[in-house]
Amino acid sequence: MSGNSSNVAALRSAASYGAGSGRGERAAGRHPSGLVDSGAVHPLLELRNIAKRFPGVRALDGVTFAVRAGEVHMLLGENGAGKSTLMKVMSGVYRADEGEFLHNGAPVEISSPKDAQALGVAVIYQEFSLVPHLDIAQNMYIGREFRGRFPGTVDNRKAHIEAKKVLELLAFDVDPHTLVHKLGVAQQQMVEIAKALSQNARILVMDEPTAPLSERETANLFRVIRMLQAQGVAIVYISHRMSEVFELGDRITVLRDGRMVGSAVPSDTTPGDLVRMMVGRDVDLTYARTFCDQPGVPALVMRGVSSPNGIHDVDLEVRAGEIVGLAGLVGSGRSEVARAAFGIDPVSAGEVEVFGKRRKGEPYESVKLGMALIPESRKHEGLAVTRSVGDNLMLSGLAMRFPGGWFRPRLARKIAHEMVADLRIATPTVTRRTAVLSGGNQQKIVIGKWLATGAKLFIFDEPTRGIDVGAKAEIFALIGELVKNGAAVLIISSELLEIVHVCDRAYVMREGRVAGQLSRDQLSEENLLALGMQDA
Repeated sequence: MSGNSSNVAALRSAASYGAGSGRGERAAGRHPSGLVDSGAVHPLLELRNIAKRFPGVRALDGVTFAVRAGEVHMLLGENGAGKSTLMKVMSGVYRADEGEFLHNGAPVEISSPKDAQALGVAVIYQEFSLVPHLDIAQNMYIGREFRGRFPGTVDNRKAHIEAKKVLELLAFDVDPHTLVHKLGVAQQQMVEIAKALSQNARILVMDEPTAPLSERETANLFRVIRMLQAQGVAIVYISHRMSEVFELGDRITVLRDGRMVGSAVPSDTTPGDLVRMMVGRDVDLTYARTFCDQPGVPALVMRGVSSPNGIHDVDLEVRAGEIVGLAGLVGSGRSEVARAAFGIDPVSAGEVEVFGKRRKGEPYESVKLGMALIPESRKHEGLAVTRSVGDNLMLSGLAMRFPGGWFRPRLARKIAHEMVADLRIATPTVTRRTAVLSGGNQQKIVIGKWLATGAKLFIFDEPTRGIDVGAKAEIFALIGELVKNGAAVLIISSELLEIVHVCDRAYVMREGRVAGQLSRDQLSEENLLALGMQDA
């Protein structure tokens, strides 16, 4: 097999294309690659009047969507709007119930992933499809192995040679013999891109690609996207970050409730316009709140805390009634502080106090002291996704709600219904399986299960990752109610604007240590970055 010849050749001609070029050329009606923009040619792939139904749900309703060679097409919508379903129809994972497909203007059929792959469609999901204990080259050519000299054998040497060529053209300097589980998230994402290019992908779908990345890693990803764009690859880019939409996008399509509600070019719209299209109402993107001038008693105090997880000599305090931010680059130790504070990871030096009491034990003791942790990975660490909404809402508060140890199903359902209403969780019933709900609603369930314990100290690790702007506003409104009622909140976020707009003050981590603290009047993106990157 040959696999990657045309993409490699095109990438070689575009390898010098820089991260800063392109916007002016696109504005002039021509892509950086020299391809004529939109109207002059047929779309590379067009989906017309696509419908997809699931039991009780019409996930897509007459959606028309087109992608053109050499463009970045941003796809926006709230969680549950139909974005993922549309991409799965495009990639052949789901078969459309109605509608048609056109490739370069000619009718085609996409009824399986094989059909989509033959048309050059490749998808990079938020959760990567890599095999951790295989190396990079093996992952790139899995299922498409090069045949060896003898029947039934595989030519691994050729796979590594070909993989090296693709990696070099992406300026990804890593040995293709490296096992994937030894790579960081950003490096694994580059392997996914290289894998797609080795398949001669002409349409690359990227679902929230920057969610786990640092600023530096994001800049490198954007460089790669522009390189691919310059050699004619069409990019479908799903994002909840407005800054990315306007920095990268050539065209924007918005879905709501399974329907296409509008399409625009960045120069003709605003973030507010797009949000109104997404949610059908105005949303305050600044997450305005009344800040805390006189915080209450110390809820969390960390003094000189070190842990085998990589943090050293951490001093930190959060008081009742205030929201404190914890910022820093990816890998700086932010989540490790939360894990040590909650008792997941051991403390090797220093001490942790919760409401004046020294925490010595494991997470169970933290819960008894009134502490709650909403983890970064809600699906893997915060929820039992195969269980119902009601089960998850009751999970952490069983001992408090049923102190005698006797579970009462009718009372549990009543409490769950009340919490669903109070938190505005969008679910038809409390028996609904949690896995099928949107990210924003899942996050509300994680918060709700801790409310049932009577917690008064909340640690939120990336509370808005992977959720849409409407759900973000609701999450921050809920956090605002918590502190208004006397709770203390520590927020870890990669979104610097969230720290700036929401927090009363913030700590910044760097290389496992607290690099500094910023008061309310000092909070700015520039100051947060300066502390986080100094000497980096």
